[in-house]
Amino acid sequence: MSKVAFTDPGAEVFVPDGGDAAAALARTTHLGVGAHPDDLEIMAYHGILECLGRTDRWFTGVVLTNGRGSARDLLYRDFTDEQMMAVRRREQKKAASVGEFSAAVLLNHESARVKAADDAAVQADFDALLAAASPEVVYTHNLADKHDTHVAVALRVIAALRRLPAARRPRRLIGCEVWRDLDWLCDADKIVMAVDGHPHLAASLLGVFDSQIAGGKRYDLATLGRRLANATFYESHEVDAHSALIWGMDLTPLLVDEMADPFALVKAHADRFVEEVQARIARMGRR
Repeated sequence: MSKVAFTDPGAEVFVPDGGDAAAALARTTHLGVGAHPDDLEIMAYHGILECLGRTDRWFTGVVLTNGRGSARDLLYRDFTDEQMMAVRRREQKKAASVGEFSAAVLLNHESARVKAADDAAVQADFDALLAAASPEVVYTHNLADKHDTHVAVALRVIAALRRLPAARRPRRLIGCEVWRDLDWLCDADKIVMAVDGHPHLAASLLGVFDSQIAGGKRYDLATLGRRLANATFYESHEVDAHSALIWGMDLTPLLVDEMADPFALVKAHADRFVEEVQARIARMGRR
């Protein structure tokens, strides 16, 4: 089996169908890059569905951190950090198998390394990953997320993709919902991702992460509820066209213009939201 080398000795490329790791990365068309085990199944489910059962599309999921700082309760209450890391790795591999991933790349970094903008190991791992894979679409965290590590991951992804020659960059980079939804975006600014196919698969992928659910966080119910809420409250004067939607923030302009400021992109979205609200209040307040 071909070796794809990453910096941490505990890093691993898991290929659910048992194939060659290098080949699994090379065939990747949709890439999800998340901070923690279970982030991908929450935010990048659209990419998983896009590739499900296909031989011309393949989803690869990348998890940057090792999950050692997870909240824990019940069965997992007395688990050490090392035990939690092992559990979360097993859960992520199960999810990769259930979702028919091309590969799951577990980079095993500490969160502090990911949050350090100049960490050489994290940069090297991204460069190695993108030398092995040339995805058409990349899903990562959105820049308005309220979790520091999530925003750090998004910034590292942007930086790594900018280091690629323009011709090798993905055609689309999408910032997705986890620790802050994107309902506040103006509808014209939303990337609308319908994910109402295979509801049993959605539940199964989220349910694999028992250490988080039994550990005190009902991510499974919250995620499915958010998708339903997005679909229900999307159009006020139309019947629902879908039963589950995920919103995305288009980060592709940051790859087209290498000098574009990530904060400026988010601020432009926020400014348009403020303008929309202001205009509606003014319009409805006229006599």
